[in-house]
Amino acid sequence: MSNQAPNQARVIPLRPKTVPAPAAPATPARPAPREPLFRDLVGDVLRRERLAQERTLKDVADEARISMPYLSELERGRKEASSEVLAAAAHALGLGLGDLLSLAQSELTRHTRSRTHARTTTSAPYNGLCLVA
Repeated sequence: MSNQAPNQARVIPLRPKTVPAPAAPATPARPAPREPLFRDLVGDVLRRERLAQERTLKDVADEARISMPYLSELERGRKEASSEVLAAAAHALGLGLGDLLSLAQSELTRHTRSRTHARTTTSAPYNGLCLVA
């Protein structure tokens, strides 16, 4: 016979008892800044150029023969465009594909320099000229 009372059911837990997770450290580690994506850089350039010309999404999309929602997604960095689509969008803005890529490369260089500058200014002394009036 068993050790249990005849009219009592044995309870089997469905979930195992969990051990509480250890507390997070007081100062979380700072994640390294991520590199910008190419599609974000190109999208920023397309939007900046379109707004500088005071043109609408519809106007540029019609001239480039791409859909307006797709152009919007390109500008927001949500889609990876083919070289043909990038060339069409660039030409609609009066740019060549090389111009568009050059501007995107300049954005990447600027972003990289700002990250490098932020790292070096906190750990290296300033070696510039200081003029006092």
